[in-house]
Amino acid sequence: MTEIWKERRLIWKLAKNDFKKRYAGSYMGVLWALVQPVITVVLYYFVFEVVFQNRAALLAGGITAPYVLYLTAGLVPWFYFSEAIMQGLYALLEYNYLVKKVVFKIEILPVIKVIAASFIHLFFVGVLLIIYFVYGQVPTLKILQIPYYSFCLLALLVATAYVTSAVVVFFRDLAQIISISLQVLMWATPIMWDLAQLGGGHPVLCFIFKLNPLYYIVSGYRNALFGGGWFWQTPALTLYFWGFTILLFLFGRWVFRRLKPHFADVL
Repeated sequence: MTEIWKERRLIWKLAKNDFKKRYAGSYMGVLWALVQPVITVVLYYFVFEVVFQNRAALLAGGITAPYVLYLTAGLVPWFYFSEAIMQGLYALLEYNYLVKKVVFKIEILPVIKVIAASFIHLFFVGVLLIIYFVYGQVPTLKILQIPYYSFCLLALLVATAYVTSAVVVFFRDLAQIISISLQVLMWATPIMWDLAQLGGGHPVLCFIFKLNPLYYIVSGYRNALFGGGWFWQTPALTLYFWGFTILLFLFGRWVFRRLKPHFADVL
């Protein structure tokens, strides 16, 4: 963590450059990064609000909200997660010329890719809030938790990127495994559905779903928007999430350091 903090200015500068160069040479530029998520939300709106006219989703505590808004609150962190996971995966492969430089601290490369993906996330948080107010929702102070849950997601992504970016250098099939796993994980995370729909008859299954750290984040976004609880009111989930994330970060740094001397030989 100290290395990341010391190099924060360099990380910020390289993250902005990484984001810009990704769409360099195209006519629409960074707008391409916004097209797919926007189209996805529009399609869900058409299907659930126009075709099926499913205008409300029952939320925890008896709160109701338009389904498309409830769904978007889950999709926004998911878009960030899936984009940053794939970008972080290729951090060392894409910057292989920097990996071979002895003086460059390659530990910051996964962080750069994750932060570069954060720019799109900030845009979609803004879109989410616009949709939220267009539907006439009344915010509470709990909406201030969105930055907290965004930071939770950032920490989880950095921890994951350290593991995946190091391993994929030696095991390229990991990219395909992660791509397939993301498809499964999207349905294993209550994004298009609510965990309460399982009812009280499946306590073991509910417990398993809650072990997914994304459950904490997605439900957190929804709690912030729809008047749910504060994050400290679920101490078990909060402690579990941060315990999982910290252990994953420590494991990721250990893997990264063990494999680091061999990166230049393979790349």
